[in-house]
Amino acid sequence: MGTLFSKLTTLLLTNKATSSLINIFHHSTTTQRDMEFEELQHKTVIVNGINIHIAEKGTSQSPLILFIHGFPDLWYSWRHQITALASLGYRCIAPDLRGFGDTDVPASPTSYTSLHVVGDLIGVLDAVAGDEDKVFVVGHDWGAMIAWSLCLYRPERIKAVVNLSVSFTPRNPKRKPLETLRAVYGNDYYISRFQEPGDIEAEFAEIGTARVLKEFLTYRNPGPLYLPKGKGFGHPIDSPIVLPSWLSEEECNYYASKYDKTGFTGGLNYYRNLDLNWELTAPWSGAKIKVPVKFIVGDQDLTYNAPGAKDYILKGGMKRDVPLLEDVVVIEGAGHFIHQERPDEINKHIYDFFKKF
Repeated sequence: MGTLFSKLTTLLLTNKATSSLINIFHHSTTTQRDMEFEELQHKTVIVNGINIHIAEKGTSQSPLILFIHGFPDLWYSWRHQITALASLGYRCIAPDLRGFGDTDVPASPTSYTSLHVVGDLIGVLDAVAGDEDKVFVVGHDWGAMIAWSLCLYRPERIKAVVNLSVSFTPRNPKRKPLETLRAVYGNDYYISRFQEPGDIEAEFAEIGTARVLKEFLTYRNPGPLYLPKGKGFGHPIDSPIVLPSWLSEEECNYYASKYDKTGFTGGLNYYRNLDLNWELTAPWSGAKIKVPVKFIVGDQDLTYNAPGAKDYILKGGMKRDVPLLEDVVVIEGAGHFIHQERPDEINKHIYDFFKKF
């Protein structure tokens, strides 16, 4: 899961929220979801020397939405958004980022910087939409962090952004990210634990892929996540995990089938490049996000409850750094995987924002 911040506002239905639209936003039944899932197109594009898998739905003439997932996640994270937004006239593209799912997993740990990943996404857009087209972007967790980087590096490619869970974090020119995180949270903090190659992977192997994924996906504590060495997630690995109503065993099995193939190292390498990203992004120190943005977070999300997060939002810090921030929504009772937990609300928010452009 990613790192930091957010604000609040009220969701209002627009005059165009007719009964037919409400039906579209209403969450599908299991049978409907299975049919919609089968209608998705899957393809592989070769970008920057690697094979990138994308899931797609919608016509090529429709305005394009690029969905960017986080950790531990996949394109599949966006299954509810893809089907809903495609039915409303958008072309939806959701890649597995490098290191995840059916996309290649580069061996070098330093092949996972924000520059690499943004480069991949630009290559994907060039392949599926043409290099002159502006697109909409939706990101969650690490996907939100990558979306912020995409805004900084290539703002001319973006119409507007909806980011979930992780707000923009301005670069601190005086202190590396890991130094800050360790000073605040210590060495048992999950991001600290992710730094040594092979270390946390060995612990995850003992716990088991399926259980690790369930632990992350069902995490509901708004406080920081700690993973003390040898203690896993803090409870016996044979204790039952009760799945929430929004997550089925079948969906967990899909996640596990992909992570059984790739392992967790590719995704963990994103965290292992935090300091390298800091070094490489010195030219953007002090730069602001200059595309229209809507930000959404759950009030039970650990990112929203991080030290300083609410003040950053409520006292104008985020608006200062993201001048075209148009709306910030805090959803009561929602956790980190908000787009899966509250798909109808998130779909409505995305649609209401993007239809203005």
